[in-house]
Amino acid sequence: MSHGHGGHAQVQTQDSRRWTALLLLCLAQLMLIVDITVVQVALPSIGDDLRLGREALTWVVTAYTLVFGGLMVLGGRLADAFGARRMLLVGLALFTVASLVCGLASSGAMLIAGRAAQGVGAALMSPSALSVITTSFGGAERNRALGVWAAIGGTGAAVGVLVSGLLTAGPGWEWVFFVNVPIGIVVAVAAPVLVRADQPRTGRQRVDLPGALVVTLATGLLIYGLVTAGDGGWGAAGVLVPMIAAAVGYGVFVLVESRVAAPLMRPETMARRPVVSGTFLMLLATGLLLGLFFLTSLYFQHVRGFSALRTGLLFLPVAIAITIGAQLAAHLISKVGGRPVAVASFLLTAAGAVLLSRMSADGNVYTEVLPGFLLAAFGIGPAFVTATTTTLANVPHDEAGVASGVVNTFHELGGSIGVAVVSTVAAASIASTSDIGGFTDAYLVCGIAAAVAALIAAVLVPAGKPKAVTGHGH
Repeated sequence: MSHGHGGHAQVQTQDSRRWTALLLLCLAQLMLIVDITVVQVALPSIGDDLRLGREALTWVVTAYTLVFGGLMVLGGRLADAFGARRMLLVGLALFTVASLVCGLASSGAMLIAGRAAQGVGAALMSPSALSVITTSFGGAERNRALGVWAAIGGTGAAVGVLVSGLLTAGPGWEWVFFVNVPIGIVVAVAAPVLVRADQPRTGRQRVDLPGALVVTLATGLLIYGLVTAGDGGWGAAGVLVPMIAAAVGYGVFVLVESRVAAPLMRPETMARRPVVSGTFLMLLATGLLLGLFFLTSLYFQHVRGFSALRTGLLFLPVAIAITIGAQLAAHLISKVGGRPVAVASFLLTAAGAVLLSRMSADGNVYTEVLPGFLLAAFGIGPAFVTATTTTLANVPHDEAGVASGVVNTFHELGGSIGVAVVSTVAAASIASTSDIGGFTDAYLVCGIAAAVAALIAAVLVPAGKPKAVTGHGH
């Protein structure tokens, strides 16, 4: 009897430790997601203090998402090769130190370098944490755990804008980065206790480092060209040369992936229609979301003169609208399928962006700005769910991990490209405090992009109801 009781107590302890580890990993993931949106409200204050122009402010946002996305699949490979807990701790240490560097930054170059280093740490942490979760839980418990993990995305968006407003208006923008340091220390101390040790690896582990570096460099060149076009024009050498180099880089990436023994992204997986559909949806949805966040934060503070706190509070219902839209889509997809949800998602986003394009320089933000912003955000939420669900429900089981990694890679890269595009279109207005023509043009571009995305989704997204799948990543 005593023996049986002891065994039961041991199972309870293991269960408690596993779920506590999940909460810890979700806290770490929340920190990574928050850092995508947390700088949005702080951008004008950062620009004023460090004397940064439009191009530099754009890189403050995109340096993090570019490196995070470009190296994420590599981070997953490294977790498989060298152990998930080990890579989690390495990434956490790098992210925490980089956050400290960002907070201490005395120049734009130092801040952007710190943001890129944060991206490297995040690329190691996020897939490692997900790997720990998928190997620690099984069956229905795994679905519950992954459901908690997937919910972090919407929560992170809401927390990011609110925290950014509170900290920027309070102790200063530096604290949007300093706040990561105590969180990182807590996770670093608790993780070795709560996360089980890595199993010994046998044999040589292959890692496609060249592929990861090439695709990240190519995307960086693309973004550089897009950002530079705002000042130099689309025909300038500073725009054409990096964009041509980016195209060559993507060609080299395809060549590398077809030659290496363990490719970062298997060509046969990338060519599958569900994966093409998922990456397209994720790229457009994230590009539109972060592009709209970037524009509206600068409009509120730069044109209207709102404080960081008021801006953060105005963003909060928008972030909540994303979460509500995503939750609604999760129920609708199983009933009507992913295609109609994706089409409706982008049509709503297009309508919201067009409403935003009709704003004025001194109108009532509650009637001219928030309705369109809320509608666009509500529409974007379902696109994220559709991208993940329809992809994972329509690829072979043994390719689900790679497909999920590819889709989440485009989550980050889409944000980088979206911010770069709207920054370029709105360049003239960002440099002025009275002319909003650039802002309205950029919102209109977002509306047109969303409408075109709806047309493509009507053909590209797999028809029918997907199998029951719990979303991965964020």
